[in-house]
Amino acid sequence: MIEKLSIEQIDNVLNRNIVGRIGCCDGKKVYVVPVNYVYDGHYIIAHSPEGMKILMMRKNPDVCFEVDQMEDITHWQSVIVWGKFQELLSERDRYQAMQLFVAKMMHMKAKVDSDHVGKANTGQHSQLAASKAKPVIYRIVPIEKTGRFELGNMPA
Repeated sequence: MIEKLSIEQIDNVLNRNIVGRIGCCDGKKVYVVPVNYVYDGHYIIAHSPEGMKILMMRKNPDVCFEVDQMEDITHWQSVIVWGKFQELLSERDRYQAMQLFVAKMMHMKAKVDSDHVGKANTGQHSQLAASKAKPVIYRIVPIEKTGRFELGNMPA
C-alpha cells in the first residue's frame, strides 16, 4: 500500500541521501539529470560546472528535485521538491555551501571501505585539479515538498 510521508520523513530522506535528480525546463526542452547534493534542513545545495542544466535554470529558475531510497520493489521512499534555483554568488555563501559538502562527504567516506574510496577519489581529484573553471554553486529554495512510500504487502 502506497502512503504519504510526513514532513519529518521527507526531511529525513533528503538528509540521508546524496544523489538526487533535478528537472529543469527552458520553455522548449525538459532536462532531468542526477546531481550530488546536501540538504541543510532548509535548502538543497549542489554544484556543477557551467553547462546545459545551469543555463536552463538561469533562464527559468522553476525546478523539480527528486530523491528515491529503495530497498526493493515494494520497500521504498520517494520525495519530490518543487522550488526555485538560486545561484550562490558571494564568496561567503559559496564557502559555507562547500563546507556542508565536505562535511557530508567525509561522513559518507567513513562508511565506505577506504581502498574503494581512495581509488575512486584519485581520478576525480586529478580531474578537478585539471579544471580551471569555478563550479557554479547553487541551492534549490523549496516551495512545496511531497513524498510517498511503500512498505510492502501487508498481510490480510
